[in-house]
Amino acid sequence: MYLSRVEIDLKNRRKISDLSHLGAYHNWVESCFPKYQDKDNRPRNLWRIDILNGKSYLLVLSEQKPDLEKLTRYGVLGTAITKKYDDFLDKLYVGEILRFRLTANPTRKISVPGQRQGRIMPHITIAQQKKWFLDRTKSNGFKIVGTQENHPEFDIVNREWKLLRHKGSGTARLSCVTFEGILEITDLKKFKNAMINGIGREKAYGMGLLTVIPM
Repeated sequence: MYLSRVEIDLKNRRKISDLSHLGAYHNWVESCFPKYQDKDNRPRNLWRIDILNGKSYLLVLSEQKPDLEKLTRYGVLGTAITKKYDDFLDKLYVGEILRFRLTANPTRKISVPGQRQGRIMPHITIAQQKKWFLDRTKSNGFKIVGTQENHPEFDIVNREWKLLRHKGSGTARLSCVTFEGILEITDLKKFKNAMINGIGREKAYGMGLLTVIPM
């Protein structure tokens, strides 16, 4: 696995004019792996947009090493970096305490008369979104820790609706929620799977990537 990052060149409006919706970011990410562009079984690449110290970054987790020249297409020259992620994953252990960040698309499925698969609806309130996250901690191999048992140490640090355009099917807006806090690994296999494969829906469009750093 590889973890890559590039600063998005937001100061150059002409350069990033194409990046008007999540689908454009998805296309940018996929273009960094030309070997797999025309294959139906190409690996899924997780990605998200991070804002740090007033700068925006594209973060990509992938099985293959990206083409750094293509990763810099909408980025600031000289800021594209990539590193092997397997060594970091191999050092994780049960009981380890880590600070985490996850950008996800909290949703629920509701039954609709006459429809077999139901309808996917976003969670709207902060309480609903936090519960959605907490409901998925155990199945993904971790628990949230805090100073008090009933007050887990995590929060929502950003909530927004992002535009997604589909060819021939109009536009949609996806709920994009970023969680941050402190977790403890409880099941190493499940936790590594969550880090590699993501959590929740809309993983092709900047959702689901869980990252951690040691405390």
